[in-house]
Formats: sequence, C-alpha cells, structure tokens
Amino acid sequence: MTRHDPSTDEPAAAPAAQARALSGAQGPSGGEPSGELGGKPVGAVLHAVRLLQVLADSPGPLGVTAAARQARVNPSTAFQILRTLVRGGLVAFDPALKAYSPGLGLLALSRSLLGRDYTDLLRPELVRLATNHECLFALWRLADERAVLIDRALADTPVRLDIQVTQRIPSLIGAVGRVVAARLALPEDELRRRFSHLRWQTPLSFEDYLREVEEARGCGYGLDLGNLYTGIHSAAAVVCDDRARPFLGISAITLAQSSPPDRLRAMGEELAALCRTASGIPGR
Repeated sequence: MTRHDPSTDEPAAAPAAQARALSGAQGPSGGEPSGELGGKPVGAVLHAVRLLQVLADSPGPLGVTAAARQARVNPSTAFQILRTLVRGGLVAFDPALKAYSPGLGLLALSRSLLGRDYTDLLRPELVRLATNHECLFALWRLADERAVLIDRALADTPVRLDIQVTQRIPSLIGAVGRVVAARLALPEDELRRRFSHLRWQTPLSFEDYLREVEEARGCGYGLDLGNLYTGIHSAAAVVCDDRARPFLGISAITLAQSSPPDRLRAMGEELAALCRTASGIPGR
C-alpha cells in the first residue's frame, strides 16, 4: 500500500489500487462460500450464546429470571436452555442459591485457543470483515511507538487496495493512532510533542487531532478521513492486554468515494465490538 522509507519509518507514498481479476470467492472461514452464512440463524443457539455471555460477564451466579432478563430471552426458554447447558457441563448450577454460573466445560472448550497466537485467532475475522464489507482490513502489532502490519485480508473485488506486510508507521498516526492515543491517555504536552513528528499527506491541526482522539475515546474506534493518505478513508480499533494497554490494532481501509461516513462508522463500531471481545485476556 505504501513504499517504506527505512530511514524514517514514515509512509513514503500514497497507496495504489491494484487491479486484479479475482476468482474463487472465499467466505469468512477462508474456504467456505460467503453465501453459506446467509441463512436464518437458529434461535435456540442465539439464546444459548446470549445466556452464556451474560453469565460470563456477571460478577456472581444469576437466577433464571435475572439471566433471562439480561439476555433478553423468555424465562421459560432460558430455564430449559440453562438446564441443557448444565447437563453439557458448560454451566454450573448452585442448588442452594438456585443460581447459574459458567461451568468447567467452557474452560475445556477454550483450552485449544489459549495457547494460540492472536494472529491465528483473528485471521478468520479479518477475512470475514473483508468479505462482508468489500474492503481491505489490516492487523497491526503495536510496540515501541510503532505499528507494524502483521496480517491483512483483501477485498474480493476486481479493483482493491493492498498493503505490504511488515509496513511500519508511527503508532499515533492514522485511524489506529487516534484510538491508540485515546487508550494511552498521554498528558497533552507529551501527545503534542509526538504529534509534531507525525507526517500526514493532508495535515490537520493538533487541536483537530486532539478532538478526534477524544471522539475515539468515547466511541471506541478512530477515523481517518484522508489525512494520512489523500483519498483514503479508514476506521480502526485496538485490542488491549489484561492491563488495558493496546497491543494490536485492526483497521478498515477503503477509497474515499466508496466509504460514506455512515458506512465507515458502522465498520468502526463492528471493529470496536470485535476488539472488546478480544481484549483483556490474562497473560496477553
């Protein structure tokens, strides 16, 4: 997407759209046709997932009524689902409290994920997002005031943007940079100092940058409307470790003319939700 200048670690040129004929469309898994996921979802499964999420987020066991209310599930349906999940070991039942909590079976299911690299875990999500939104999605590793591209998924379209893996940019620049700055909560003087070293194709004032950082703090995602690269819009969110420090960024990158503000914000909201799910895992 950019030509890297090793003497500065700054983007050296605007991204170029690569025209290619594509065949063999892939879906979210990388191999399944995207239409496979277009059917009607199974209500009972969705209800079970909601109940498990509610129990996982709760500081203590919950009764059926409380769990059903928070999961927006009919209490009778919730009771039947929770009983089934108890039998499967995914939920534990305390007969004294008549309340439910996550069971050890969930730990067994997640064991295979705990030792895997985040890149492997997020790769299917990148492909799903690129397929659904028909634009480039990039995964960045954040360290030492730099963002390094470690993976990306390309849009399945005849003309598409691309970016070279290992591309390096300052961690406070672009859409990723705005949300990184929001998460780091640097003193204004320090943020101003770092901002003065950033190079934008369409420069913005520090006051505008600071305002957009505050917006990113509020909504959980950052936007870049052609500042980093003229004609290129992007939305981004970050994955934080168990100490709330950002260590990965995910960005949606698209041509300005194909990304009206509402579409870009919708992608930002989806990225923010994904990153919240992936954040805060102990040991990360």
